[in-house]
Amino acid sequence: MEKKGVCQFLLDHAAHEPISFHMPGHKGAAIYRENGYGRFLDQMMDCDITEIPGADNLFQTEGIIKETMERYRRLYGAEESYLLINGSSAGLIAAILTCVPKGGELILARNCHKSIFNAISMAGAQPVYAYPEVIADDGISGEITADEIRCCLTAHPGCSAVILPSPNYYGVCSDIKAIAQVVHDAGKLLIVDQAHGAHLKFFDKYIGGNAKAAENLGADIVIDSVHKTLASYTQSAIVNLCSDKVDKYAFEDKLQLIESTSPSYLLMASLDINADLLEQKGEDLIRQWEENLRFFYEKAARIEGLRVMKHPLLDHTKINLDMSAYGIDGLELEALLMERNIFVELVTGNIVMCMTGIGNKRCDFDRLLSALREIASNRQIAINSAPAKQRLTQKKLVQKPLPQQKERIKLEKAAGRVSASSIIPYPPGIPIICPGEVIDQEILTYVKDLRTKGEKVIGIDDLGRVVVGKERR
Repeated sequence: MEKKGVCQFLLDHAAHEPISFHMPGHKGAAIYRENGYGRFLDQMMDCDITEIPGADNLFQTEGIIKETMERYRRLYGAEESYLLINGSSAGLIAAILTCVPKGGELILARNCHKSIFNAISMAGAQPVYAYPEVIADDGISGEITADEIRCCLTAHPGCSAVILPSPNYYGVCSDIKAIAQVVHDAGKLLIVDQAHGAHLKFFDKYIGGNAKAAENLGADIVIDSVHKTLASYTQSAIVNLCSDKVDKYAFEDKLQLIESTSPSYLLMASLDINADLLEQKGEDLIRQWEENLRFFYEKAARIEGLRVMKHPLLDHTKINLDMSAYGIDGLELEALLMERNIFVELVTGNIVMCMTGIGNKRCDFDRLLSALREIASNRQIAINSAPAKQRLTQKKLVQKPLPQQKERIKLEKAAGRVSASSIIPYPPGIPIICPGEVIDQEILTYVKDLRTKGEKVIGIDDLGRVVVGKERR
């Protein structure tokens, strides 16, 4: 087998001109070149600098970086905005370290991203889990309700803050306005992981309908992965402080603990370009995106046997497809699309999630529709086909104190043992087991099935072992 490194793989992949329905949202060079940023692409290596005179400093902004931060503050209507060059993970961790004292309690959605669980470990905090609703037809996690947050706050009045994802990986949003009211009535802070929704502010502004952007709905801190759906480079994001309840100086101190001391000017430049696009052409780009989505959903509804997920709180820029009526599960549908040079973001059971972005063009949606029509025409609807096993939703597990002594054992022998580390299918990067939870047989069977299919599961070593609490003899 021919060996190739990262560079050669990327060049080979790009040479095939693939259709991207995965992050990042820029979808390639076209959106930059078509909007006047070709010179930056051509001279990108020459722009890779450090903090030379005039280049400002990410940790004491007084010049050009401060200007870009101010632009984002205006774009999102925030009190303060900060650039992130370590992804949304850095902002999430800094927010938790700011809001939760050592040993304090944090209410978090059980379907939070793994970076939040890392932050809990770093902060020495105690997690209190809020469980999402389950969308039964799809076997996936839905929204976190205000009632669920209220119950958690009542049972744990000493908690400092609440954090949840909205939208989640599949695009399901929670009612942030109602949750913010509950949280603030209890005198707590609300942090929203809006990594998958940096675009929502602009859909709210230009398209309207039910507002979904957390910045508009009362959240105190909102973290946006600009790169996921908008036009900046991978690993670039922003934090918006949206209320004066947050001590900005304390937040800045925690953020500089997390961010790299050698920040990438290329990432910051891409955030600057993204701000340009939103300021100068944002309405046209968002309206074009919305028009392409309407076109897709209208045409997709005419493909017999294709099921497109619907939910009243769904961010419709995430297209969730199901062709199980043809006996095609998610993994097979992903493979069939890749054969047609279309690459998707996520597979879960029968569902394939296509993440659209600001850089997708009408021709991309046309190609996806043509592929789905062709796949459907090559199969007969299999009414009695067995459904694919869905990804386990966040079930309530028995919790025990974190084990002091640990050992590695084979996955097959772990039923009934207390996990000492997280077990995380990736994507979506949401722990299926957290430290202190008792591993049950259903989860063991599910994880073994994922590994058999070749899916990545973090927390299991190359010998098939997991870390558990050591039992007393």
